[in-house]
Amino acid sequence: MLKLFKSKIYIAFSSVAVVSLLGVLGFRYLSNYSWLDAVYMTVITMTTVGFSEVSPLDENAKVFTIFLIIASVFIFAFALSVVTEYILGRNSLALLKTKQVKNKIKHMNKHVIVCGYGRNGAQAVARLKAYQMPFVVIENDPEIIEKYEDEVLFIKGDANEDEVLEAAGVQKAQYLISALPTDAANLFVVLSARQLNKDLFIISRASEVGSEKKLALAGANKVIMPDKIGGDHMASLVVIPDLITFMDQLSTDGKKNTNLEEVAIERFSSSATVNTLRDLDLRKKTGCTIIGYISPEGDYIINPEADLSLSPKGKLIVLGRPSQIEQLNKMCVP
Repeated sequence: MLKLFKSKIYIAFSSVAVVSLLGVLGFRYLSNYSWLDAVYMTVITMTTVGFSEVSPLDENAKVFTIFLIIASVFIFAFALSVVTEYILGRNSLALLKTKQVKNKIKHMNKHVIVCGYGRNGAQAVARLKAYQMPFVVIENDPEIIEKYEDEVLFIKGDANEDEVLEAAGVQKAQYLISALPTDAANLFVVLSARQLNKDLFIISRASEVGSEKKLALAGANKVIMPDKIGGDHMASLVVIPDLITFMDQLSTDGKKNTNLEEVAIERFSSSATVNTLRDLDLRKKTGCTIIGYISPEGDYIINPEADLSLSPKGKLIVLGRPSQIEQLNKMCVP
């Protein structure tokens, strides 16, 4: 719609310029006016202000002036209507988009709020898209919003403000990812979000080592330091290169190409009769290998034994090829 308006505006102003040029040339050569007088006559004729002529017009110049006035009236009317339509159209389009965003968020539940659409925020959104998880992004930069608004659901505003977090549905959200560029901004977001939703799982980005503890005290469940992770990864490529390269091949990019999966015990249709890993027998049924177990208390067990007692609230970490993971998901209820 905006492209259509812009093309109309281009046509309207081009038409005004062409008529103005013809008016100047006409008065210059039909009435032998100087260039300045020709411009003056063109302006007062096209704007119909009613000033007197520089000198009396002959018949040819009068006929030319009549057509110039008629053409000017239609051209100016067209240009004015296009500009008005463009201004009203932008306002109407902005209001329509705002209304659509509010309606979508109104129907969201247990969604993810991403604060900031910089490098880290964009990477988080890409992963959420791959897993088809509902999310909304809070961003304050209009250029970023305009560039990606067709791909991402945005709330324009400062994530530090309670009203903006509430507009993003923080009371109904399950997760919040604060990926703002400064630790101070992330700290304020964590504090505000924790006050608005006590059960919200908050993940925050941090740049400084000293900020990690502060963010945790403010209410962040997890604090991620991208620079530290990047440095550790690069050093590991020197110390244990083959192992790290192998780990990089374990994809968790999306449901159709993942090699690692996290699944709750209660998702298995036979969970009522499942007491141990042996009872599940995932290796035989799907080809997947269970490499970890997370207890309801948050304890992590690597490479659990087959006779390990399971809780319905526990979770399994499963390794397999994409086709095997797909078979695993078919066994589980949504």
